[in-house]
Amino acid sequence: MRISVLGAGSWGTTLAIVLCENFRDVTLWSYRADQAEEMRARRTNQDYLPGVVLPSHLKISHDIHEAAWRRDVIVAAVPSQFLRNILKDIAQFDLSDTIIVNVAKGIENSSLMTMSEVMLDVLEHEKRSNIAILSGPSHAEEVVKRIPTAVVSASFSGRTAKLVANIFSTKFFRVYVSDDIRGVELGGALKNVIAIGAGVVDGAGFGDNTKAAIITRGIAEMTRLGDRMGALPRTFSGLSGVGDLIVTCMSRHSRNRHVGEQLGKGRALKEILDEMVMIAEGVATCKSAVDLARRHGTEMAIFQEVYNIMYEGKDPHRATEDLMTRSIKGEH
Repeated sequence: MRISVLGAGSWGTTLAIVLCENFRDVTLWSYRADQAEEMRARRTNQDYLPGVVLPSHLKISHDIHEAAWRRDVIVAAVPSQFLRNILKDIAQFDLSDTIIVNVAKGIENSSLMTMSEVMLDVLEHEKRSNIAILSGPSHAEEVVKRIPTAVVSASFSGRTAKLVANIFSTKFFRVYVSDDIRGVELGGALKNVIAIGAGVVDGAGFGDNTKAAIITRGIAEMTRLGDRMGALPRTFSGLSGVGDLIVTCMSRHSRNRHVGEQLGKGRALKEILDEMVMIAEGVATCKSAVDLARRHGTEMAIFQEVYNIMYEGKDPHRATEDLMTRSIKGEH
């Protein structure tokens, strides 16, 4: 089987390494020529996974046409807001028999499309049954160390979801299967916004009680919006919902939690992002989430306050007080 991973960030590189456990013909594509050359020469990705040695049979490419030509599987591992432009570069190819797996977790700002919708919008001749999503609690820093991890593969086709699960599964990387692609996508994207809120809790000096409330009520808001958008509520209690939410809100590896923590300490968003090498997907997704909530008439108070802190400069303590003093209502 011939597989290419588009995107040589920490997660794309890690997944390429995982795939090399099962396959010999794996290519990792980098947008940057200098990064591709360095990875070929040093057999490591110092920018994103310093010290990790790349498998000897992993091919490195900067030519996206070469990387996407006649592949059985293409894994899209670029940040969600850049996916559309990357797909446009390969839309000319006949991909009718190619499985395309997206692993980015976001919602496009301009269109409010999920990543599967973006893929089908750009790749006009792609079969819906060949589209898949891989999501779940999976920090690259741990997976690359072969620390046991479980994620979920979702597709419009049960056969494709299972095929993707088999492709990625190893002794340390277990893949479950779901037919709720909408729910898996929304869970993976929306939890990043709640993780920023959890980071705000840490940075502002609140406690475990506060963070537990943010996580629990956050999953309620995610589920509410997902239900309005046609997802199955039960999906949000699974790996791409509660599972991913827990790890992203609690882990020292979480870029989104880090952004929130710095906001909670009173720093400006631009200043925080300017010093980061990797992208915190929740920053852009927050805008999309608030817009989707408005479109679907769904109350998402936590998402709105995270937005207010990031983009309106609202004081985190004032935002928390406003959440705490809303009108009393039933939990469910």
